[in-house]
Amino acid sequence: MPGKVVMVLCDGLGDEIARRRMGYMEHLVEESAATRYTSRAVLPTMSRPNYESLHTGVPPYRHGKTSNHASEPSNQPNVFAATRAAGLTTAAVAFHWFSELYHESPFDPIAHLEYDDGKNGITYGRFYQHHAQPDSEMILRGVLLAGRYRPDYLLVHPMGIDNAGHDHGVASTEYAQAVSDIDELLADAVPRWLGLGYSVLVTADHGHDEHKYHGGTEDGVRNVPIYAVPRDGSGRGVQPELLSHLQVAPTICKELGVAVPATMKASPFVW
Repeated sequence: MPGKVVMVLCDGLGDEIARRRMGYMEHLVEESAATRYTSRAVLPTMSRPNYESLHTGVPPYRHGKTSNHASEPSNQPNVFAATRAAGLTTAAVAFHWFSELYHESPFDPIAHLEYDDGKNGITYGRFYQHHAQPDSEMILRGVLLAGRYRPDYLLVHPMGIDNAGHDHGVASTEYAQAVSDIDELLADAVPRWLGLGYSVLVTADHGHDEHKYHGGTEDGVRNVPIYAVPRDGSGRGVQPELLSHLQVAPTICKELGVAVPATMKASPFVW
């Protein structure tokens, strides 16, 4: 039955480190309260191309966001626009690139930093400009927005894991600790969102490599986790199917009960 969705997009979270360090999320999977997949990021494994593909179901060569420098607004049907077209509301607590993609570009830190009446794709916006914004602030604001406004689709986008990967590398204590920290924050937030009637999707845009970067083709940067936590607790545990990031947008639309745009050609996955 259609319902509300929160997607937590943990920037820079690789699949293997999630499996080893995300004790709470893996506990939900072990108890079949969640479903776990591995998903393949689109190429190049940079953030803005994958932000757009996750929300449009379209590969970069078609949507045009082929690098992190492509700051133009989305020109494709996307989750935010489809949700608004259905008469529903959206919200985002995210890096300002999401404001440029789905609200207005270029980003104006005065006009766009925070608003509650967006006329474009994002109804309620809370954006940040500096990568070092604490993950705890992002998660808490996501819980606050869900409780205050009950948006139908809510994006929460913490960047602490990505910062640790760039600063210290994928094999560092700091990177592992950042993953454990976000898992601890989710252990508090996910039950709150479920209690508000949301299904929760936790995933990432890309992973990291030994060079403190990403962008290439190896499994470490392409493979990321998908944890799908249905609001009714009917998860299916670990699934062997390898997903594509192009399946995320149509899955969210289906879960919201909104029309899936014809441009989203990949099949939705099963929560």
